[in-house]
Amino acid sequence: MFKLNFLSKSILLSSLCYSQISFAEDQSTDTTITDNTPIEVISVIGRAQQFYLAKETKVGSKVNLSLLELPQSAQVLTEQLIIDQAARDITDLYRSIAGVSEYSYSGVTFRGFRDDANVFYDGVRGDPYSGFGVPQLFNVERVEVLKGPASALYGGGEPGGMINYVTKKPSFNEEKQLKLTLGNFATQGASLDMTGALTEDLAYRLGGFYEQQNSFRNNADAENIELATGLLFNISEDTSLTTTLDYIKQDLGGNRLRGVPVDDNGNFLVDPSYNANEKVDYQNMEALVIQAELSHYFADNFKVNTTLRYLDNERDQAYHESRDWVDANGDGVADINDQIIKREYRKQYRANEEISVTSDFVYEFETSNFEHQFLFGADYHTVDTEYDYFRARYEADGVANLNIFDLNYGITDPSTYALTDQNRDGVNSDRYGIYLQDVVKINDKWTVIAGLRYDNFEEYNQETDYSFQDSGVTPRLAATYLANSDTSLYVNYSESFNPASSSDQETVAQEGSLTPETGKQVEIGLKKEWFDGKILSTFAIYRINKENVVMSNPDYTGDSGVVELLNIGEVESNGFETTLVGDLADNWTVTANYAYNDTEVIKGVSGDTISNSFGDGSRFVNAPRHQAGLWTRYDITDIASSIAFGLNYVSEQISLGDQKVKPFTVFDMSWTSRIDDVLFSVNVNNLFDKEYAVSGFSERNGHFPGSPRTIIAQMTYDF
Repeated sequence: MFKLNFLSKSILLSSLCYSQISFAEDQSTDTTITDNTPIEVISVIGRAQQFYLAKETKVGSKVNLSLLELPQSAQVLTEQLIIDQAARDITDLYRSIAGVSEYSYSGVTFRGFRDDANVFYDGVRGDPYSGFGVPQLFNVERVEVLKGPASALYGGGEPGGMINYVTKKPSFNEEKQLKLTLGNFATQGASLDMTGALTEDLAYRLGGFYEQQNSFRNNADAENIELATGLLFNISEDTSLTTTLDYIKQDLGGNRLRGVPVDDNGNFLVDPSYNANEKVDYQNMEALVIQAELSHYFADNFKVNTTLRYLDNERDQAYHESRDWVDANGDGVADINDQIIKREYRKQYRANEEISVTSDFVYEFETSNFEHQFLFGADYHTVDTEYDYFRARYEADGVANLNIFDLNYGITDPSTYALTDQNRDGVNSDRYGIYLQDVVKINDKWTVIAGLRYDNFEEYNQETDYSFQDSGVTPRLAATYLANSDTSLYVNYSESFNPASSSDQETVAQEGSLTPETGKQVEIGLKKEWFDGKILSTFAIYRINKENVVMSNPDYTGDSGVVELLNIGEVESNGFETTLVGDLADNWTVTANYAYNDTEVIKGVSGDTISNSFGDGSRFVNAPRHQAGLWTRYDITDIASSIAFGLNYVSEQISLGDQKVKPFTVFDMSWTSRIDDVLFSVNVNNLFDKEYAVSGFSERNGHFPGSPRTIIAQMTYDF
């Protein structure tokens, strides 16, 4: 691991930034990329157009394509939508993403498949919140979601989709904003964000965020701190360099959070405030992210964009984990009727040092009257992980049992526990990929995309001194037919690639024999703009087959009862999604979506939890068949105010314990009013204080309860 501490790294970057400023002052100002004269910001009181509708994104192609032309389902959640929903972390936005739902407080499901790792920032791997943290949105300009396999451009991952966070960058347009936040559950916070020009060639950004909040769960609370800074330097009219530094600190008390026990019908057996953790439990995370993005034009039709990202992430946690029921009544059966549950205490330390680099070359040219956008790219991602794990089990090690109906917190003291070192070490992994793509505009009607990627993956387990290497090739082929200027039809075939972990490779009879899990998707869709482009509607129907799923061998348990793993699983996901985003009128905007998904195990082993399944024909865990989301805003221009209304519907799910997760509908609303440069807003989430579970977990841990009614008041001052 890189041993420089956060302060040292900050000093180094500050020195770099100062050098850049000094260098900029010595440069000629004759040539710049754009006219960088600071632009006066004029506040307009009234309805702005296209609050929620973004028409372009590079997330699905890495080249300039409109959403109408992109032959794949993608959504862009704009900064205005984030503001209007008072969204502070990504879970606040799931209602606005078709086919996406919560798997747990830190997990997510895309089109039926859980995928917590396929997370990108500015198109580059490296998630500072990896490992049970929830991404905060202070430093996020917009959220881009690509549905279906993304391996042809972004490398290994699950076939359901990916999330890309586009972070805020320095700008030559001067903006200064102060925001204060108050709410129930002792919520209070503040943020400051400033950007503008330092010289004709140099722009800056400086921001800070702080928020603390108690939880509705017992013994739980949260404190989030984020500091962000950056420089944009126009080296010449053809070259620009953007550097950013992001420091994140997240302290969560009474974590890591698990669920609340339920019966088989999904009814909470105790109050949703239940928490198996003690007040002394915690999960603390500290991360430093340094990023540099270089953009250069070799010619008007030939450019390169290279992004280097360094990430240092440290997570320290100690928590009480529910294990087995105690046969307290002596009837010979240990179950919830006994009311007493055993707990173990886990004290863990994880640290990731990650380096990512992505370089994309785009060359535009014509051949035989065909217009080409040819992409050649490569990326590299390395992770060096440290892992320490200590455990105390049950009363024998000093960990008191917990009565879930008569909570006996505070009678146990972690300082007296007999901790056992589990002798865990980290994992080192390296992956690199090379990819090609050609976007060919055949005529005014037809556009074809063909792409191919090669991935190599290497992993070394420091604990066992075991290493393995794997590789894969993932193609993509798609076509778009532009029926007219506002209507497109498309078809898409894409594949995914996800190698097995080193720990799984070691458990098989022939080490390293597990092949990568692969996914194949066929998707057809229709996109249409309405009312002169003010509204965009989409419809997509898809089938995803995930093959070579790692599962236990039903015919062989191996030595000492250790199961043998095989690539014998197959899962099929079928569904369709529809979205509508845009302006219904000059003062009325909306984003709405509906998704149907049916994810079933085609080949599997009954009771095998590795694949989150329960045998052939069973449904995947936490994969709802129906989802619907709505957020609509109406501006009352006469009083410089707006009112907004939202809902989130998720149908029945199945938990890891094969228990029902009941469907739910949650309603939200907000009110905003502007007085000169000050915006006042009040958001009420879960308006009717609905008691519900967002997803399910194991039988002993129950379901993850959703938040009760939450009120957030904010004052935003633009100066």
